[in-house]
Amino acid sequence: MTRILRVDPNALINKTAEELKKQKLVQPTEWSKFVKTGHHKERLPDNPDWWYFRSAAVLRAVARLGPIGTQKLRTKYGGKKNRGHKPEHRYRASGAIIRKVLQQLESAELIKKTVKGVHKGRVLTPKGTSFLDKIAGQV
Repeated sequence: MTRILRVDPNALINKTAEELKKQKLVQPTEWSKFVKTGHHKERLPDNPDWWYFRSAAVLRAVARLGPIGTQKLRTKYGGKKNRGHKPEHRYRASGAIIRKVLQQLESAELIKKTVKGVHKGRVLTPKGTSFLDKIAGQV
């Protein structure tokens, strides 16, 4: 787990996205070609493989912050919206995208639901920890 946090996050996320795509652990949904990643965005993502990068980023966030749920991840990936003359306002990211990514990672057995005291959410499984540690070793 400590190796996951010591490597460069961008390099880890890029390599993890490649592995998720190569091993087909997550798959973009049919509607992922047509959606923005949140209310605060003006356009669709430029990268056609954005689903894999978001999945890798969510996997790293679960490893770092778990147990974590959909609402906290929506806040993490949200941003400010340009509203013209009016002041900027902060909006959350799309919940459907994060929910589907979490469900796909859960079906790949990389994360699982758990309750730790008053906190409930998703945490890494041993398979998920070894998956990220192996990639961190390559980076």
